Amino acid sequence: MSEYDQDLSSSSSSVWPVKTFPELERALCESRGITCWQLMQQAGMAAFTCLRQTWPEARHLRILCGSGNNGGDGYILATLASMAGYTVSVMACDQKDPPAEAAQAREQWLACGGECQPAEGEWIGKEDLIVDALLGIGLNRAPEDPYLSLIEKTQQRQVPILALDIPSGVMADSGAVPGAAIKATVTLSFIALKAGLLTGKARDYCGKVMLDLTGPLPAREQATPPAWRRTAGDLSRWLQPRQGTAHKGNNGRLVLIGGAEGTGGAIRLAAEAALRSGAGLVRVLTHAKNVSAILSARPELMVAEASDEKLKESLEWADIVVIGPGLGQSARAREILNQVKKSKKDTLWDADALNLLAIDPDTRQNRILTPHPGEAARLLGVTVSAVEHDRLQAARELTRRYGGVAVLKGAGTVIAASGDGMTIADVGNPGMATGGMGDVLSGVIAALAGQKLSLYDAACAGVVAHGAAADAVASEFGMRGMLASDLFLPLRRFVNPDMNVK
Repeated sequence: MSEYDQDLSSSSSSVWPVKTFPELERALCESRGITCWQLMQQAGMAAFTCLRQTWPEARHLRILCGSGNNGGDGYILATLASMAGYTVSVMACDQKDPPAEAAQAREQWLACGGECQPAEGEWIGKEDLIVDALLGIGLNRAPEDPYLSLIEKTQQRQVPILALDIPSGVMADSGAVPGAAIKATVTLSFIALKAGLLTGKARDYCGKVMLDLTGPLPAREQATPPAWRRTAGDLSRWLQPRQGTAHKGNNGRLVLIGGAEGTGGAIRLAAEAALRSGAGLVRVLTHAKNVSAILSARPELMVAEASDEKLKESLEWADIVVIGPGLGQSARAREILNQVKKSKKDTLWDADALNLLAIDPDTRQNRILTPHPGEAARLLGVTVSAVEHDRLQAARELTRRYGGVAVLKGAGTVIAASGDGMTIADVGNPGMATGGMGDVLSGVIAALAGQKLSLYDAACAGVVAHGAAADAVASEFGMRGMLASDLFLPLRRFVNPDMNVK
């Protein structure tokens, strides 16, 4: 760990939209008494330090420099590397009126004997490392030539890639990738994190994300950042050790409703996840044919047929209600959902409850919605690709239309609350792409809400604990072949952060 960069594997960071970065840069310069040119020099030095530490054997660098300030960072890195004895090849995209600092960085590179090969020029020699300083955070459309040809050439090379600020072709606010993009090995972000580094398609392109420590402090001093990146290291902010006098009545009475004939596994997974996450009492209302199977597999659950009488009693008894896993969309499922709608208890809606909500929408503040992108698309009346193009905006729109808290699942799950709350959970892995994972998540979140967390905090902590448990499974056994129920034992560790589990 150097003074220039930081491994983000276990830290929390504020996340800022592109439009705020001019002001963040201005505030940073004022707080340190430096100019924008000096700030660019610091960024170039941070990149050079990151490069030397990460790839100490690399000697020939190919640096791709765009015409804006991202390219200016690349030129400074090129100058520093050349002065340190590296072989440096710069491929340049020119424009008539570049920003002043970028032009100054280019002139400095040329003044020390450097050369700029045109973007369409031949790549001479075999580099050890490519540095992407092409487009930066201002991208708002698919890359075009000459940037496109450089991105395509880069992807043909079998060498590591360091992206400065964000891989070229990735949109910084959304993580969308509208065309060709650099697939970086490491991305070094400057000033503060951008949402597009953490969610959506970008997770296939950013590689390991690092943050330049010369920049984050002013951003972190802001009282209300637009969003936060959260990891397992944040669980202790939500989950405190239990008091010595705690009993099951303190830890939440949960009712989980679902499991049509033949789909009892979904509600059983959700219910056991609630128990494993510390719920005091968990009652399951399901199809009559599921009752004995669930009881025999997990006798700690209270299981009954979802009759009208039992439903009414349970809704009065519960602190929080989960509805949807395995529920189906039959006439009976609709009747049950209508009864839940009449309750004033806090609720979590998942799976078929979301599909029924899309047909008969309403708005309420005491509810958590947990859609995957397909369910979110139905709720919003758009395509899945539209949801994935801007996951943060989709989550905001879900809360605007339906109220409460929205958990938009997927790569870099986004949690949004009515108002300004927004979190990106930087946990989880592709091994979670298997049946039942969403059911487990519903149980975890509901259990934490039942333990007196706010709905938003329960959603944030539940998503992080769930993803961290999956990461623990993957680290021990690999991603392929992971089952939803594999998360139960590591999950217990993460919902007890006082155990100092990382």
